[in-house]
Amino acid sequence: MINLWEQCPDAWRSPLDQLLDGGVGRQLEEFLAAEVLAGNEFYPPLEYVFKCLQELSVVDVKVVILGQDPYHQPGQATGRAFEVPEGVSSPPSLVNIVKLLEKDLGAVANSRGLLAHWEREGVLLLNTVLTVRKGQPESHRQRGWELVTDRIFEAVVASRTHTAFLLWGAHAQKKANLVKGDNNLVLTAPHPSPLSAYRGFFDCRHFSQTNNWLLSKGQQPINWLAN
Repeated sequence: MINLWEQCPDAWRSPLDQLLDGGVGRQLEEFLAAEVLAGNEFYPPLEYVFKCLQELSVVDVKVVILGQDPYHQPGQATGRAFEVPEGVSSPPSLVNIVKLLEKDLGAVANSRGLLAHWEREGVLLLNTVLTVRKGQPESHRQRGWELVTDRIFEAVVASRTHTAFLLWGAHAQKKANLVKGDNNLVLTAPHPSPLSAYRGFFDCRHFSQTNNWLLSKGQQPINWLAN
């Protein structure tokens, strides 16, 4: 039996409780159970669906990087947006993110796949939708995940922590209206996918802009190049 509330880390149960233990959660659980029953493989595995939340509490989050949905090929999705496991070839979107990072900061990135070091710096690597059917991008849209990630956004926005929201692509940018207040910054850019990155992603300088803004607020910048 699928129980999303039990999968949710303790630190996030308060903002997500009513959704996951209510109608939205049941709708998602029934949908995912039907996928399993039909033999439709989906990613990431259920135990990793909330992995991006496991090491961060709401007040820890200094940056939110928002993608679309998880990687849809076997062995790629980890539960953190844009990340792949160690030893797995980087998908084109991740390759482009590293290109931006190195262009923006003028240094070579130490890690090109695992992004857990960003998480330790307070970066939440979130997708708008938290699961996807094998080989079918956007296949789990409009099943309830958007309401869950809206609530995650709202919780971070309402915290007292200064937080930058990096919204990459049209799906991510739909959440811009949820970000309010002087404690928060919104930066938008095309999605890093090769289909759209050429429209300005490589010139957005989001990594340096984020650090400059954090410094202006008296906060420690993100060590983007750590590993």
